[in-house]
Amino acid sequence: MGSNSHMAALAMLGKVEIVPCNVSAEVMAKVLSREVDGAVLPIENSLHGSVAEHYDLLLELPVRIERESLMHIRHNLIAMPGVPMEDIRRVMSHPVALSQCRHFLAAHPEFEVVSFYDTAGSVKHLMSAGLRDVGGLAPELAAAEYGAEVLMAGVEDHAENYTRFHLIRRDDAPQPDELTVVADKMSLAFAIEHRPGTLVAALERLAAAGVDLTKIESRPVPGSPWEYVFYVDIRFDQPEKAASAVSSLRDHCRMVKVLGRYPAA
Repeated sequence: MGSNSHMAALAMLGKVEIVPCNVSAEVMAKVLSREVDGAVLPIENSLHGSVAEHYDLLLELPVRIERESLMHIRHNLIAMPGVPMEDIRRVMSHPVALSQCRHFLAAHPEFEVVSFYDTAGSVKHLMSAGLRDVGGLAPELAAAEYGAEVLMAGVEDHAENYTRFHLIRRDDAPQPDELTVVADKMSLAFAIEHRPGTLVAALERLAAAGVDLTKIESRPVPGSPWEYVFYVDIRFDQPEKAASAVSSLRDHCRMVKVLGRYPAA
C-alpha cells in the first residue's frame, strides 16, 4: 500500500479496494484465480525504460491490457516522524527508484544505500521496525499510509519522470463497451523465423496496414539463444486498420498474440 501502482490504480479506477502484493507473479496469480478483478502494473518508465518481467507475464498468461494511464513520478525521502535529516544513515527503496535518484544519493555520501523489494514497502518496514536512522524513497502516499513524514520532497534526478501503467484483466473478463468503441491503440507480441529480413518484412506489413508504430521492444526466447519475441505498440484511427495489421502479421509470423486493444493515454 502507498506505492506508485497504488496511486495509479486510484487515479485510473477511482475508489476501489486495493489488495497489496509483494511481487508481480503474486499479482498475476490473484488475477487468474479471480481473487481480484484486475491489476495495475507499471510497464514503462520514461527514464528507466521498460519493465521486462511484465512483458513476459503478458505473453505467458491468459490476460489482456484493458486500459493504460500515465503518471508523473515523484520520489520523496521519508522517515519516522520527528527524525531530522542529519540522523539518517541508511536509505532504502526499490532499485528502480534508487537509480532515478542518483544525484541526490551522490550528494549524500554518508547514506548507505540499500535495495528493497518496494518503494512503499521500505517506509512500511522502517515504521514497523522503529528505525530512526533509516529513510525510504517512496511516494508521498506511503508516508500517509504508514504515519511517516516526508523529510525532502522531489529528490528524483529529473522532473520529467513518468511511468505508464496498464490495467490487466483476465482474457475472459468482459470488455467495457465504451473502451471498445474508443480504442485507438493496440499492443502485440510476435515471433518470426530466425533468418535475414524477417523482422523488416514484419514491420513493412504493419506500415502497409496504415498503422503507426510507436514502440518496439525485444525479449529473448527462453531455451532458444539469440531468438526474440518482439513487442510493439501501434496507433490506429480505424478498427479495420488494426485488424489488417494483425492479419498480415499472422500470415508472416510463427506466433502473434494481441496483448490488448485500448484507448491511448
